[in-house]
Amino acid sequence: MSHENGVTNGHDAAHREFEHSSCFPGFGTHAAHHGSDPDKWDFGPIVPPISFSTTFKQKAPGVCPKYDYARAGNPTRTAFEECIARLEGGTHAMATSSGLSATCLIINLLKAGDHILCCDDVYGGTNRYFNKIVAKFGIEVSMVDPLNLKGFEDAIKPNTTLVWLETPTNPTLKICDIKATVEMVERKFQGKEKPIIVVDNTFATPYFQRPLDLGATLTVSSVTKYINGHTDVVMGVISTKDEDLAKKIQFLQLAVGPCPSPMDCYLALRGARTLHLRMRQHEKNSLAVARWLENGEMSKYVTKVIHPGLPSHPQHELAKRQMKGFSGMCAFVIQGGIEEATVFLQSLKVFALAESLGGYESLAELPSVMTHASVPANEREILGISDSLIRLSVGIEEPEDLIGDLAQAFNKVYSKN
Repeated sequence: MSHENGVTNGHDAAHREFEHSSCFPGFGTHAAHHGSDPDKWDFGPIVPPISFSTTFKQKAPGVCPKYDYARAGNPTRTAFEECIARLEGGTHAMATSSGLSATCLIINLLKAGDHILCCDDVYGGTNRYFNKIVAKFGIEVSMVDPLNLKGFEDAIKPNTTLVWLETPTNPTLKICDIKATVEMVERKFQGKEKPIIVVDNTFATPYFQRPLDLGATLTVSSVTKYINGHTDVVMGVISTKDEDLAKKIQFLQLAVGPCPSPMDCYLALRGARTLHLRMRQHEKNSLAVARWLENGEMSKYVTKVIHPGLPSHPQHELAKRQMKGFSGMCAFVIQGGIEEATVFLQSLKVFALAESLGGYESLAELPSVMTHASVPANEREILGISDSLIRLSVGIEEPEDLIGDLAQAFNKVYSKN
């Protein structure tokens, strides 16, 4: 069956290109129930109540119940953390007030003189924080292409205490080989204390990728994006299987203080309940859009399409091995420059021109002047973040409406040609 714009309907057609394995066993059930045991409360609520109290009565001086002060812990936050820990395949999760505050807590595990080895293509806020803030406190930072594993290994120093990966990367959607990187680090530090290996799992989500199962020490996610999924909460979360590291980060939650509000935890938990349902639709829609950009009638105005689910993606085979599927993230290079990109983005009607990603709604942006404007121009050029690179966060709308919107925007740009 055909749709307007010459597009074949079909999520099924998109999936035939890459038939990924089933999601992690029981994921939807865990998402729906974990952290919400009604028997934890004496009145059996199916939905965990929101606890707004900032302090809790003690039985005697210094004899604390489970909670004493809300910065250290809160029943609503605990419910969210228990759910995310299970979804990530970890044993502990620590919620924070934003994705960057989660990053800050991890960096607080380090000291002056330590070295961070970070993949070169990361969220603009991570790049800005590492290079403009962290570097001022005597911590070295190296940004290296993770796809060249030998070069990445050569960048390790004796004082490397943290290896930071992001996969898929933002915004060029590189796929870092988590398992190979872990094995390389373990080999390099055999018989020594190995660095903490962090994977930013924001773009993939635990529904499609579990870095902890591949040997990562920590995963970090911006809950603001897919996990919450409704564009109404700013939060972050760190997950791990390491008991000692979890205790250190929990101490930092108290000592540094970037704790999320009970209301945000409630909303984020509600969002996580439907993560598996939303991610399936995000994947179907983004594949349909990516295939249309690559092969549809407007493909003549597109010089490159980037989506890990397309066979044309350089790490497509790695993505199939490492991930269970793909999110709604897609990028493409529009023919022309910033003028054509600007007209295109201003012409969109269903997609909104806005930063962020991972909500139910579709968003489009120009990273070079928006999310990654703080990355130096010479670095953006090396990474391929040109003024023609458009990033899409494909939502859960009807795919034919999304494709129709893109088509009319292309027409606005090139109608005189």
